[in-house]
Amino acid sequence: MKQFFIFLLALTMIIGCSKNNLEGISENSVYHLNSDWENQDGKIMKLADLKGKVVVMVMIYTSCKTACPQLTADMRRITFEVGDVDPNDIRYVLVSIDPKKDTPEKMKEYLGNNKFDGEEWLFLRSSEDDTRELANVLAVKYKEISPIDFSHSNIISVFNKSGELDFQKEGTGLDINGTVDAINKNLHI
Repeated sequence: MKQFFIFLLALTMIIGCSKNNLEGISENSVYHLNSDWENQDGKIMKLADLKGKVVVMVMIYTSCKTACPQLTADMRRITFEVGDVDPNDIRYVLVSIDPKKDTPEKMKEYLGNNKFDGEEWLFLRSSEDDTRELANVLAVKYKEISPIDFSHSNIISVFNKSGELDFQKEGTGLDINGTVDAINKNLHI
């Protein structure tokens, strides 16, 4: 009986903690996705762990030779235009659409090769189902067209501090002013 009460107490604490993390979050928040994500350091996290930060997100894969390098360059240009920001206020997030091949080591190497080495940078991977769920939320379409190549949408998304989608830019090498403006607006709310 004592073990049952300990179990009940632990369960109540877990449920209470998870509710508190989403308190004040609208139903449109990406933070309601309950999937687990592994970062470039091999640590497991939830998207809700980003609550309170402006999030700039793009879905890529590390072995891409066409659009992903351009999306990466766009992210670099965006960070340059946004300028120095307290890392507690922003996260630039790359999400792998090839979670089987994009290991934490490959993700970390990709960040390093692109000089994305500040704490504001995250590279995430999850299961194929959870990756597809996030892609659907972001309206990103992707399809494996060979064992080493994907066809995919080229979209950079900006989320406000509550995880609500605020802005999207589709395409590569285009004007980034709208993205930068959305980031700055959300940083100063």
